[in-house]
Amino acid sequence: MSVQKRKKAQVEQNLCVACGCCAKVCPINAINVYKGLYAAVDANKCVGCGKCAKECPASVIIIKEAAL
Repeated sequence: MSVQKRKKAQVEQNLCVACGCCAKVCPINAINVYKGLYAAVDANKCVGCGKCAKECPASVIIIKEAAL
């Protein structure tokens, strides 16, 4: 049986400036700014649409395959 993979957003948290732009454009509210420090993605909600990565002014969000 093969492992199914789907694309998910991942934030490079050490480089994130917690501006919240990604959270504002996420159509399913899968991103929250954690304690004003960095953005965190709820992988269970994320559908991998890439809107957050396009919006990020610091370019620290990548969309990559995650095993399910």
